[in-house]
Amino acid sequence: MQFLLRPRSTALSFVGRFSDVKKCRIKRRSQGCTAPGTRIRHRWIKTVGEPAICPTARQFCSSAEKQDVDMSKFPVDRIRNFSIIAHIDHGKSTLADRLLEMTGAIAKTERNKQVLDKLQVERERGITVKAQTASLFYQHRGQTYLLNLIDTPGHVDFSYEVSRSLSACQGVLLIVDANQGIQAQTVANFYLAFEAQLTIIPVINKIDLKNADPDRVEKQIEKIFDIPKEECVRISAKFGTNVDQVLQEVVKRIPPPTAKVEEPFKALLFDSTFDHYRGVVANIALFGGYVTKGDRIVSAHLGKMYEVNELGVLRPDEQPTERLYAGQVGYVIAGMKDVKDAQIGDTLYLHKHPVEPLPGFSPAKSMVFAGMYPTDQSEYTALRRAVEKLALNDSSVTVQRDNSLALGAGWRLGFLGLLHMEEYREEVVTIINPAQFPEKSQVVEYQEPMVMGTIIAPDEFTGKIMSLCLSRRAIQKNMVYIDDHRVMMKYLFPLNEVVVDFYDQLKSMSSGYASFDYEDAGYQLAELIKIEFLLNGKPVEELTTVVHKDRAYSTGKAMCERLKESIPRQMFEIAVQAAIGSKVIARETIKAYRKNVLAKCYGGDITRKMKLLKKQAEGKKRMRLIGNVEVPKDAFMNVLKRK
Repeated sequence: MQFLLRPRSTALSFVGRFSDVKKCRIKRRSQGCTAPGTRIRHRWIKTVGEPAICPTARQFCSSAEKQDVDMSKFPVDRIRNFSIIAHIDHGKSTLADRLLEMTGAIAKTERNKQVLDKLQVERERGITVKAQTASLFYQHRGQTYLLNLIDTPGHVDFSYEVSRSLSACQGVLLIVDANQGIQAQTVANFYLAFEAQLTIIPVINKIDLKNADPDRVEKQIEKIFDIPKEECVRISAKFGTNVDQVLQEVVKRIPPPTAKVEEPFKALLFDSTFDHYRGVVANIALFGGYVTKGDRIVSAHLGKMYEVNELGVLRPDEQPTERLYAGQVGYVIAGMKDVKDAQIGDTLYLHKHPVEPLPGFSPAKSMVFAGMYPTDQSEYTALRRAVEKLALNDSSVTVQRDNSLALGAGWRLGFLGLLHMEEYREEVVTIINPAQFPEKSQVVEYQEPMVMGTIIAPDEFTGKIMSLCLSRRAIQKNMVYIDDHRVMMKYLFPLNEVVVDFYDQLKSMSSGYASFDYEDAGYQLAELIKIEFLLNGKPVEELTTVVHKDRAYSTGKAMCERLKESIPRQMFEIAVQAAIGSKVIARETIKAYRKNVLAKCYGGDITRKMKLLKKQAEGKKRMRLIGNVEVPKDAFMNVLKRK
């Protein structure tokens, strides 16, 4: 079996063959030595399945390929830090690819698609999930500028990534599709940038489309965001039309950072990833001073001290440098072995030179939780490793071990969700597991999380959308026409009503034209009830749910019907009940398998038949008392899906 070693430098290429021979030879082509087809025998390779890199090759490649960049030639007045924000699928990543090509960060090829999107799910679905940073060197009027670009997600579920990225910027490019116009996430991202007091440059993309109407989009931007249409830049990121004008506007309109090299070193840690070999790779924005390789830095949050092993900029691959200066954005590797050491929003400073911590930003508090259990408990160890990797590479995911009688050992995960900044008194208890929901006699009041939803859709679907919102207990707050054919509606929703299938139904009834975004709106009093589901009188904790009082009967009835269809029949009768406290509100019965005990009776006295039937009924009754109903794993999945 052969394998290919491909370092980042195109001047090197190695080929190896798995063997148990002890030697390892690597030679450069440029030196006239072994040709690219040279076979290299290794004794250190033991596993097959992942590309293997020889330690000698790793060390050689790192020294040959990485050349330090002198960052001192970029004073603060020639630095621009900006993000690209937009609704999903409006062309953020495509524009980022063109900017990287035009500034020479990457070679111009047809394969340059989503260069900054590195996760597998991003490649498969064509969306951006995690914000990525790239430093660009741009020549303008005889001077070289350092442009630090952050490409952000556009999906509603990743708005926290956007708010985090904006903390390291002084301006944004607000991308709007020339065909679709302003969408819900466009509005949400605009206000994130507006509240952060950033310079906003509106960019109308996809002007090459047949149905593009940039004039209409300019009027929308002027009406909703109060930005003069003369400030809009029309481009086609796909073909590179007017993209150079975007770079010129970034230099002219976005202000440089307000940082000074003369001040003590102070940096904001705004993102991090985990490398199995080097530990935490922290992305930082410098707000003062400079940091050098070998310096000792301190975390203001944890008080721990680290030594800087490597630092540099992302172009978009890592490019090491000896120093980073005030106003610049880069990465630092300082021997942090755990992502928890790299607290998002933390302030870093030099040892023995303490500074006042930066304000940072509130961490994301998980509002959407999911229970994760292996279908086979023998796979628990493998799933645990996967969960640990997830938590290491995304510090906003909360992980809590959980155990279920029906599903076994697992975890309760809190994912990136809504920003929740309220401070609670000690008497307030937040419930994330319905089984822990207290009885009414033990509490003063119940509160449920609320969100402010923004819907933008063609006016022909207004009636259907309003009916859908009212059926989800929503309260209309505002409704305005953004042009002659599109309307923007704002509703106050209970989070429970929109987090599962609201978006799917909205897209379905609007033929895919409606867009939806939501943001945290605090908590509100609600009449909530816990429904328990019983199988032969025994509660099934995993099916316990909390609903509004008006939905109690319909929810209980529907769940009982689904359980009846999903649970296999037994030799005894199974009663499926939905109960609120001691009151049963719905019931379904799963009939037992029944042997025909009268098959051998050919006529005769009726008392003989009655005796046999009575004996069978008594046996079924005894079996029901001692029988145990186990709900299959697939039955849980079928029941919990909304129909």
